[in-house]
Amino acid sequence: MIKSAAMRIPFLDRLTNKGPRVSVIRLHGAIGMAGRGGALSDTALAPVIERAFRKGKPAAVALSINSPGGSPVQSSLIAARIRRLADETGTPVHAFVEDVAASGGYWLACAGDRIWADESSILGSIGVISAGFGFQDLIARWGIERRVHTAGRSKSTLDPFRPERPEDVERLHNVLEPIHQAFKDHVTARRGDRLAADRDLFTGEFWAGRQSVALGLADGIGHLVPQMKALYGDKTRFVVHSPRQSLFRRLGLSAGTVLDAAQERAAFARFGAGG
Repeated sequence: MIKSAAMRIPFLDRLTNKGPRVSVIRLHGAIGMAGRGGALSDTALAPVIERAFRKGKPAAVALSINSPGGSPVQSSLIAARIRRLADETGTPVHAFVEDVAASGGYWLACAGDRIWADESSILGSIGVISAGFGFQDLIARWGIERRVHTAGRSKSTLDPFRPERPEDVERLHNVLEPIHQAFKDHVTARRGDRLAADRDLFTGEFWAGRQSVALGLADGIGHLVPQMKALYGDKTRFVVHSPRQSLFRRLGLSAGTVLDAAQERAAFARFGAGG
């Protein structure tokens, strides 16, 4: 239950006629393992999220989300951290979708008590994917012999240089299904009866902003600053929190920066959001 905006404004701020403080957490980019370039991860975001909830007793926290997804584990860890701190501090959380909140990005959006989107935002893609290539015909054409020796008969599962085996595919689906179920459980727990009951929303399909509202994936059309001012007053103050980047990364000089950027752009491009 979200408390009224008036109840959330600290007494000292009301006494001094200062506007309420809203912490803004920027969750922009692909979601990946800790230490992987500029990808969002629980390790990198932990101090950011902690500051956003605890520094200055904010009236609310706003999540600025622009992510095509990525690691389901990191998505779960980040969202769980946001919810823990929201419950501990009694702070309402509003998620604002910019271009994309798809797959893991939507997992993060569901950490909000309310989800807001632009008319042209893309939301959803509630599914799990594993993709690769098969090169066995290519190397055979060039007379290349693949030699693999393992201890453990499943160690070379889905080797891209060998023909795909049905038992490998079945084993992969046995891994993907429980991850997909965890995603569905998270969305259902957070969105509840707001989700459209007459539509399967868990097929991996995605929708634009207004469609997402109609389906219950979002609560309304709204942009961060005007929407939060409408809720908390024109004097609302915004404090932005985001992970710190090294000087080398800001200058685009860190190892893997070009590759990471290309991979991230490709992920956004799936939803028509590539630059």
